[in-house]
Amino acid sequence: MIAKPFLAAALATVLGGLVLTADQSKPKVPPRTAADDGFTDTPMLPNLPWHVHDPARPNPPIVTPGNDPGAAPSDARILFNGKDLSQWAHRDRDKVLEPTWRVRRGYFETGKGSLHTRESFGDVQLHLEWAAPSSVAGNSQGRGNSGIYLMGQYEIQVLDSYNNRTYADGQAAAMYGQWPPLVNAARPPGEWQTYDIVFEAPRFENGKLVKPAFQTVIWNGVIVHNRKEVMGSTIYRNVAQYKPHAPELPLMIQDHANPVRFRNIWIRKLGEYDRPGQP
Repeated sequence: MIAKPFLAAALATVLGGLVLTADQSKPKVPPRTAADDGFTDTPMLPNLPWHVHDPARPNPPIVTPGNDPGAAPSDARILFNGKDLSQWAHRDRDKVLEPTWRVRRGYFETGKGSLHTRESFGDVQLHLEWAAPSSVAGNSQGRGNSGIYLMGQYEIQVLDSYNNRTYADGQAAAMYGQWPPLVNAARPPGEWQTYDIVFEAPRFENGKLVKPAFQTVIWNGVIVHNRKEVMGSTIYRNVAQYKPHAPELPLMIQDHANPVRFRNIWIRKLGEYDRPGQP
C-alpha cells in the first residue's frame, strides 16, 4: 500500500511537470522594434521613391482567398453564380439585349448570339470552367468550339482538343490564329476543364499602340502561355492587327454554333503596385 503523503508528493510532481511543460510550450513573442517596420538608411530602389524595406511604402490590400480550389476570392466580380445570367447580355450594335442562353443546374450552355458582360474590363484575372459534350459529333473546329474574348477581341480558344486533330493555333487554349498553347492539356469530352487567364490590356496614346497586350493562361493547372505577347485583335485566316479602342471593354463568350457548357466564372480587375485599395 502506498502512503498518502508519498502519493500526494508524487502527484504534485507530475502536475507541476505538466504545468511547466504547458508554460514552456507557449511561444514567447518578442517586443516590436523600429526595425520591424522597415528601414530608411537603406539604398533607394531604382526609379522608385522607396528605400529597400521602406516603412512608408503602402501595404497591399487584404484579399481573402476562396475556400476551395477555383473558388472566387473576396474581391472578385462573380460573372456567373450558377443561377442566372444577370451579369451578361447580347449586343447588337448599340443595342443591349437580354441573354437567351439557357441556364441549367449550376451551368449555362451556348445559344444563339455571343454573350457579353454588362461591365467593361481592362487588366484582369479571369477564372472559368467549361465542358464540351460527352458525345462526340464533329471533328477539327466543329467539336465543342467557342472562345473567350478578352475585351471582346483577343481570343483564347475553347475547343474539344482531346484526340481531335486541327491546326495548332486553333486548338483549345490557343491565342487563336497567333500562338498554339505550349502543351495540349485537354481532358476527355464531357469533363469540366478550367482556364485561369491573366490579361494585360494594350495601351494606346494619340491613336497609336504604345504597349501590346499580354496573356498568361493556365489550362487545367498547366501553364500554356507565359505572358505571351498578343499580335492584335483576333481575326480568321489573316494576320492580327491592333486598332485603337477604349481602355476597358466587355468580355465576350463566343457562339460558334457548337454546344459548350460554362460554370464558375469570376473576374478580378488588376490594380497597380504601391496603390492600396485598388482596383
